Amino acid sequence: MSKVLIVDDAAFMRMMIKEILSKNGFTVVGEASDGSQAVEKYKELTPDLVTMDITMPEMDGITALKEIKKIDANAKVIMCSAMGQQAMVIDAIQAGAKDFIVKPFQADRVIEAIKKTLG
Repeated sequence: MSKVLIVDDAAFMRMMIKEILSKNGFTVVGEASDGSQAVEKYKELTPDLVTMDITMPEMDGITALKEIKKIDANAKVIMCSAMGQQAMVIDAIQAGAKDFIVKPFQADRVIEAIKKTLG
């Protein structure tokens, strides 16, 4: 059973991902609404996977990704972004993201990315 941490500043986006994951047998161990919280929760919960929004207040997803990678070089993080954020997606992949999912979420794409990342 894979443990997932969901990070997004929009509560309804967290809820959507949580629903997709729960229906597909994943355990959501925590949620965070900004990058700083994400880093703290990662240390606390040691999830198998993180879904990380790119654009958030306080600390953005790419900065949080880099911080998490400092804590755990093998961290598996999938970035979530809205359409038209290609440059940010490239930055995220270079920073160590395993994959990215485009909003609005399509359940099959979310599950495919997670299964591929968890390998």
